[in-house]
Amino acid sequence: MSKSAKNILFIMYDQLRFDYLSCAGHKTLKTPNFDRVAARGVSFTNAYVQSPVCGASRMSTYTGRYVSSHGASWNKFPIRVGEVTLGDHLRKLGMECWLLGKTHMQADDEGMARLGIPKDSIIGVRQSECGFDPWVRDDGLHGNAAWGSYGENDGPYNSYLKSKGYDTENPWAIYANGSVSDGKLASGWFLENADKPANIAEQDSETPWLTREAIKFIDQAKGPWCAHVSFIKPHWPYIVPAPYHDMFGPDEIQDLIRDDRERQDAHPVYEAFFNNRIAKTFQNDEARTKAIIAYMGLIKQCDDQLGVVLDHLEEIGRDKDTVVVLTSDHGDYLGDHWLGEKDLFHEVSVKVPLIVSDPDPEFDGTRGTQCDALVEQIDLAPTFVDVAGGDVPIHLLEGRSLLPLLRGQRPDDWRKFVISEYDYSTTPMRASLGVSSAEARLFMVFDGRYKLMHSADGNRPMLFDIEADPDELNDLGGDSSYRDVIDGLYAQLHQWALRMSQRVTMSEADIEKKKGEPQREGILVGIHRETDLPEDFTRLYTGPARQIHFERDEHRKIYAGKPSQPTKAQTDPGKRRQTPRRKE
Repeated sequence: MSKSAKNILFIMYDQLRFDYLSCAGHKTLKTPNFDRVAARGVSFTNAYVQSPVCGASRMSTYTGRYVSSHGASWNKFPIRVGEVTLGDHLRKLGMECWLLGKTHMQADDEGMARLGIPKDSIIGVRQSECGFDPWVRDDGLHGNAAWGSYGENDGPYNSYLKSKGYDTENPWAIYANGSVSDGKLASGWFLENADKPANIAEQDSETPWLTREAIKFIDQAKGPWCAHVSFIKPHWPYIVPAPYHDMFGPDEIQDLIRDDRERQDAHPVYEAFFNNRIAKTFQNDEARTKAIIAYMGLIKQCDDQLGVVLDHLEEIGRDKDTVVVLTSDHGDYLGDHWLGEKDLFHEVSVKVPLIVSDPDPEFDGTRGTQCDALVEQIDLAPTFVDVAGGDVPIHLLEGRSLLPLLRGQRPDDWRKFVISEYDYSTTPMRASLGVSSAEARLFMVFDGRYKLMHSADGNRPMLFDIEADPDELNDLGGDSSYRDVIDGLYAQLHQWALRMSQRVTMSEADIEKKKGEPQREGILVGIHRETDLPEDFTRLYTGPARQIHFERDEHRKIYAGKPSQPTKAQTDPGKRRQTPRRKE
């Protein structure tokens, strides 16, 4: 099977924790279709996103670059016009790249206008969709408030619901993410309603709808293609249609990862986050329990719909030439560490599931195995370039291809640490801490045992020993006996900060060609004699002389080695020869 013959089915689930799959060891939740892909491929057990928030994480995944390299560090921060993305790399190799679902991409409208790029042109659309050709884009969040709306109420999923008879301007909120209690709307925005069934037929809910769109795409696609099927679930609102809403009970929830020690002498940034409104809600046992039961139901629905896609690939024979990739853009605290949402760098937030199954027989030796190498989400873009048969442009892509690991070969120079970044400058926590925008930035460096969180505001770091404390309950950042460990991690962070991140217009091959280029182009600086260089460099500057102009000056006599002297006629206006007038 040639590399160019393969397709890539790149499936991303939003806010799916790494430990909420049965193949990852969840104590009660069974996900046989995730397990099915894991049995056919490799599960990467140390995969980390480059930012624990949707927009920044996804922009890193789609560009193959760190957050501080592409600059889109928060949700709805535009990615600059011209940033090279996954679609650009793959189309150059003859592979189409399509989007189905969410990207959280915000277009650089100002940059496009400055360059005169019409938004409805092919280039304009691709710039607006993070390099993808959109089959059906829906970011899956359609909020309404008195001050405005988040998302578009006439997006493709809402349009589908309206076509099916779900009334209101925003059926996503009222039906797909709402319920009914005593004849009144019970919105999924409120966790007290998370145990109620969504007021929608299960087949019309978001995950089955996008699954059908994926099958439509696959059935008409001419390869080779990459399809990014990006599900909004199990992201909040935490509400799911029947029968998934009550499949699980409180006794089936995993143990809470939380300890009073975490709140004692807590790092100021961490303290600001565990005191925010979301964290306070998830510190309520009733709210947390209802949210997790719904979250598990949403994952179970995702697994069932994954089975629909896998079955269809087998039915049409596409399983034999399609690489399947399953992952998430970040995790979910769900009350662990006194927190809700994501945002910080505990494992449940920054670590994600990553399963890659390539049908090529060369990978038969690793099927069903786990790989504990340190992997970053930005490794996916170079992996896809590798699958498509291209050379990875390392001046653009900061990750590394995973194909050697899929073969069971870990390169000697494989990375020794992973990096994640978080910009909280737009959050209420910045205001509560009273820090500047530049100071409201966090960095994580993890070497496989020790994890350090650096805060740009000058506070001490947080430090966890994952080997001795896998639940990350004991912050060692203020312990002087770990000074050497902290210094070593800071040295790694410094090493990463010095990377070549912006020399993006010259490839390594271009640079090799330019070595010594001025001489090859006839710029011979600092050469003493013509014999100091090979003839190829000098022959156009040697040989018989041509015209000898300094010996043929008719207006002044030039003496070799002496500067020319002006004549008296040139300096005395009275002696200048007058030009006779022409008679009229």
